[in-house]
Amino acid sequence: QVQPVESGGGLVQAGGSLRLSCAASGRTCSNYAMGWFRQPPGKEREFVAAIRGSTYYADPVKGRFTISGDTAKNTLYLQLNNLKPEDTAVYFCAASRFPQAQRYSSDDSRLYDSWGQGTQVTVSS
Repeated sequence: QVQPVESGGGLVQAGGSLRLSCAASGRTCSNYAMGWFRQPPGKEREFVAAIRGSTYYADPVKGRFTISGDTAKNTLYLQLNNLKPEDTAVYFCAASRFPQAQRYSSDDSRLYDSWGQGTQVTVSS
């Protein structure tokens, strides 16, 4: 099984925007859920956003980030607007493919079984 591959990270000034892409393994519509997590420097990985029927967002990114998917391209996106220095992190794409994991909530990393290598987002002040 090929893992997801993220792209689109980079260096941006505060207030700027980026769009992250995730080339998913298999068909995105065949996954129970897909999500984005991030790991800031020196911190634990944290939930950012997910699509699981509906869309879900962590409080710090609500109103600034938008998760979307293009099933024809098997690609997941994360639009990052009004970026802040505290958004600096490695961003990971993840997919949930197995029914037995569906008892976990969308923001729980245990829901997801397939992870990308990550893409670095750096926001300068």
